[in-house]
Amino acid sequence: MTVHGPPFRLVTLAPGHFHAALVQKFMHPDISPVVHVYAPDGPELEDYLRRVESFNRRADDPTCWDLRVYSGPDFLERMLADRAGDIVVISGNNARKTEYIVRSIEGGFNVLADKPMARTPEDLPRLEDAFRMAKANGVLLYDIMTERHEMTTILQRELSRRADLFGRLEPGTPDEPSITKESVHYLSKMVSGAPLVRPQWFFDVEQQGEGIVDVTTHLVDLIQWALFPGERLDPADAKVLSARRWTTPVTREQFTRVTGAATFPDYLHRGVQDGVLNVYANGAFTYLLRHVHARVSVAWDYEAPPGGGDTHFSTMRGTRAHLVIRQGREQQFKPVLYVERATSVSPTEHEGALEAAVTSLQDRYPGVAARREGRHTALSVPGHYAIGHEAQFAAVTADYLRYFRDGALPDWEVPGMLTRYATIMQAFERSH
Repeated sequence: MTVHGPPFRLVTLAPGHFHAALVQKFMHPDISPVVHVYAPDGPELEDYLRRVESFNRRADDPTCWDLRVYSGPDFLERMLADRAGDIVVISGNNARKTEYIVRSIEGGFNVLADKPMARTPEDLPRLEDAFRMAKANGVLLYDIMTERHEMTTILQRELSRRADLFGRLEPGTPDEPSITKESVHYLSKMVSGAPLVRPQWFFDVEQQGEGIVDVTTHLVDLIQWALFPGERLDPADAKVLSARRWTTPVTREQFTRVTGAATFPDYLHRGVQDGVLNVYANGAFTYLLRHVHARVSVAWDYEAPPGGGDTHFSTMRGTRAHLVIRQGREQQFKPVLYVERATSVSPTEHEGALEAAVTSLQDRYPGVAARREGRHTALSVPGHYAIGHEAQFAAVTADYLRYFRDGALPDWEVPGMLTRYATIMQAFERSH
């Protein structure tokens, strides 16, 4: 399926999450400005249309999307019948997401889907079927892994491949894993310069999914991507050792501030106790990926501290150095990569290996440098590399379009996605 000719045509299906609009935050030379949208009527569609229109109207680098909207209860059937595009973007309510993916693949569409592509273990066999059908139909199914484009994460992976600096990855234990990825997110936040209005169903695990199967998708992907770059993984390579979930309390006032709704809808009442909604938005698990102990953790709080936002913490433990990403108040809530010398390595030997490693980065990442911060060394990253979460959607879309034009994903991507979701569903089952 090598693609030539006119620009690719996007179709947006049921855009219930703001990520659907972020795919269109910037124009792409290979994408037609005409985008067909199929969705039910309601505030989620209106929010998507307003957001895309704000991109068209902004003073700096405005877009020129021309949205052709069909809204009605038969939106899915109408999309399949119209065949108005090449690539379906799916980002919204997760209750039917796997169904939407399967139906789109059956209809001959390529699919660019937001995470998670599976919400419960029951969705996993259908997702596996979708990948088989995609191969048979010659179309591409891909999920949006934005965090691969975060610069400190890229540099952490790069430096872990420099044996003189990092050594070998420590084998780790369940209590001290070789690699950790932790993330804290916030219900109240700003997106594209405006307060984010979340749909009420976002707080329903039957529609949004539990935290242990949502943001953990990114973290498990980063672990696979860092440890085994370019290698084909298999679901049998992953074994979850322990998992837990816990709730985030949301008061009625907080719920109103984030959704605009005056009270909790009936379908959320099962989670309300003493006037507070308790949402299973958090999850953590430890697992073995081949021979490596790994741990992921995702927590949701209501609102970030002043100047803060969603944060990421990560450690890769090498025999000669540890590579640690921190993003707290001390780092002004910006991710910073630290290189921490192992006690078995002399300062002189460590500094020489670090200098050589940073020099080796210059051809690909010019301007990256090392600086001392107390007992540790941090990597200085020029500002133009810090593109931010919203711009990362454009980078993922560009990757997908390149694969689309080539007619195939890299041969490790589909096995990686299947392994990722199989791992997460193991964790889901162990946490219940």
